[in-house]
Amino acid sequence: MKTVVVGLSGGVDSSVAAHLLIEQGYNVIGLFMRNWSDKSVIIDNECPWITDSNDALEVAEMLGIPFQVLDFSKEYKERIVNYMFEEYQNGRTPNPDILCNREVKFDLFLKKALELGADYVATGHYCRKKTTSNNNETIYRLMSGIDDTKDQSYFLCQLNQLQLSKALFPIGELRKTEVREIAKKMNLNTAEKKDSQGLCFIGKVKLPIFLQQQLKPKKGKIIEIQDKHSTFNYDSELSKYNPYNLTQDMGKEIGIHNGAHFYTIGQRKGLNIGGKPEPLFVIGTDTTKNIIYVGQGEKHPGLFRKGLSVEINNEHWIREDFKIKNGESQTYLSKIRYRQELTNVKVKIHKSKLLFLFDEPQRGITSGQFIAWYKDDEVIGSGVIS
Repeated sequence: MKTVVVGLSGGVDSSVAAHLLIEQGYNVIGLFMRNWSDKSVIIDNECPWITDSNDALEVAEMLGIPFQVLDFSKEYKERIVNYMFEEYQNGRTPNPDILCNREVKFDLFLKKALELGADYVATGHYCRKKTTSNNNETIYRLMSGIDDTKDQSYFLCQLNQLQLSKALFPIGELRKTEVREIAKKMNLNTAEKKDSQGLCFIGKVKLPIFLQQQLKPKKGKIIEIQDKHSTFNYDSELSKYNPYNLTQDMGKEIGIHNGAHFYTIGQRKGLNIGGKPEPLFVIGTDTTKNIIYVGQGEKHPGLFRKGLSVEINNEHWIREDFKIKNGESQTYLSKIRYRQELTNVKVKIHKSKLLFLFDEPQRGITSGQFIAWYKDDEVIGSGVIS
């Protein structure tokens, strides 16, 4: 009998995942990961780790499986939180959920599970795993979940072949409504529990307060740039792939902010400036000079770009056999954020970068975030946006 360690989060998805694995004949062990304990940055009590841990324990007792709590808070701070501070400090916007899956769930957690004698780890992600072969070698494929409204394959876009080989996704073939129905039939305590939100394993946080633990407020200029400015019409071949080069002399100072590192492209809240015909949105940040650039309206051209780039050392191919070589190009589907519709993109290599050119301009392309590219419903690779 194969042994599977399930990451019980205290939510309905991982609860049902554990139940399905028992039904399939696996020897199942439940593990809860404690990765955060600082309550000072939590907005409310919707996702505190103590409540989640208790819910996970109750699920394990109802299912009749062993249960343990693992404390990864030290490693989580080192690998995720410190990285977040560093990225925000440098004017980039990280995605902690993608990092959390790569660094915690499918690294620390996986290694611990293997130490316990597990053959696999399982999570409650809405995605699927399939296999194919190439030269008699098994290749693991990361597929979108059946439920388009809940598909979480984007969050797993940094996994590698070894991690996928040890992963099971029991609810990937189900819709959320079906998962809740199974939980209700089993009388699981998590059947009606709301989905968790906010940072991975932390919950809803006051992000400015969270960041201010290490990033101090620093007053700077807010510069408004009009939508007719010529910089948004500059369309040389390589400029398509880079952020707009915004400078103070392109616009007019209209206010003061508390730190450029607290803002990200596309942000509307927190500017505290009224009296404009249309809402203001952040279209650029300069953390070196501590300036943020804004524009009026959701259709301001500064919010949209036709392309982006990924440094070669920040690219990741789940399917190494699809990796693009110099001089080659390929068309894929892509997304630059969770819940975004997949959109066509052409990918090619130029010097030390992967270049991505979209069929349609994309809103809010942000350095530090991840682009994931797909072939049909399979994740082929991903990379950190430059």
